[in-house]
Amino acid sequence: MSMFGASEESPRMFKSNFLDLFSRTHWAAVPLLYVPASAFLIYWSIASAEVTIAVSAGLFVLGVITWTLTEYWLHRTFFHWIPETSWGPKLHFFVHGVHHDWPHDRYRLVMPPAVSITLFFTFLGIFYLALGSTYCWAFHAGFTAGYMLYDMTHYYVHHGKPKSKLVKRLRRHHMSHHFNNKFKERRFGVSNRVWDKLFGTE
Repeated sequence: MSMFGASEESPRMFKSNFLDLFSRTHWAAVPLLYVPASAFLIYWSIASAEVTIAVSAGLFVLGVITWTLTEYWLHRTFFHWIPETSWGPKLHFFVHGVHHDWPHDRYRLVMPPAVSITLFFTFLGIFYLALGSTYCWAFHAGFTAGYMLYDMTHYYVHHGKPKSKLVKRLRRHHMSHHFNNKFKERRFGVSNRVWDKLFGTE
């Protein structure tokens, strides 16, 4: 199936052909954009901010962990929030409802670059203010890598053929969130199940 046109699997979201085209994203866009971005941030941490390799590695790991918590809370709160306004249902549909309505649409599983790039620089600004110009780069590299892991895992549990027990468990965990009403407001983790266990939403 081509990602350039509407189909049964990937229905039209917008009347405008231009907008509808840019509502679809191939999964490969995520590593193409963010592997180089994450690598550059690590390089910048070591070469320009003069943070040691060991400290940069520690900040990177902390950034990945911070992403997993961010992923959980965004999904649990903002993604499932429907404001009680006339525009609330439409906002929810564009943010996350589209994925629940069309969970098998392979071109609306990863975040469109226009959104992810905006968020990349927004979070970089937040981390710059919070951590300073020395420590923000490696931390954001890990945060970005965590985001990539999330988007790639999300795509794979929907369209891959998991063989490992870990990924099979993740797949069951996420599919129950989609297709079992008992877990509609539970099981928010996608790349991991840790925070669901800790916060009692397993």
